[in-house]
Amino acid sequence: MNIKLLGAFAAVALLAACANKPATTGMATGAGAAAATSGPAPGSEQDLVANVGDRVFYAFNRSSLTSSDQATLDRQAAWLAKYPQVQIMVAGNCDDRGTEEYNLALGHRRANAAREFLAAKGVSPSRIKTISYGKDRPVALGDNEQAWAQNRNAITSVQGDNPQGN
Repeated sequence: MNIKLLGAFAAVALLAACANKPATTGMATGAGAAAATSGPAPGSEQDLVANVGDRVFYAFNRSSLTSSDQATLDRQAAWLAKYPQVQIMVAGNCDDRGTEEYNLALGHRRANAAREFLAAKGVSPSRIKTISYGKDRPVALGDNEQAWAQNRNAITSVQGDNPQGN
């Protein structure tokens, strides 16, 4: 009778083990696992560009922020709050019209407008450096309004090789 009882328990245990399939999580394993989780490293320049946006644009001869620019800077401030060790540089840029001196000064005003907005949103000013390139670093070539509009910007970039401070 004990053998029959042990046999019954063994059969129940065997059936229970067969009924429990491992849960599939949808996660890749093996050689393809790295490809499935690839993407920008959190807190990196690529992460900022891909998930937040790295630049705001200005009207001709202006350094004031539009509501669209403020929305971009709001996202940047939230991203910077998530990565408190990240240091950034805000570079002010201009189109190629105007004198070198005027464009350098305007670029500074543009970079500072972005910096002041981020600081007002809680980003420590000590984490933000600014620079003006004036008209020396265009992102679009051409002498037309489309190119000029792209070159009137402030670009935020992550500074340093280890953005998370690890």
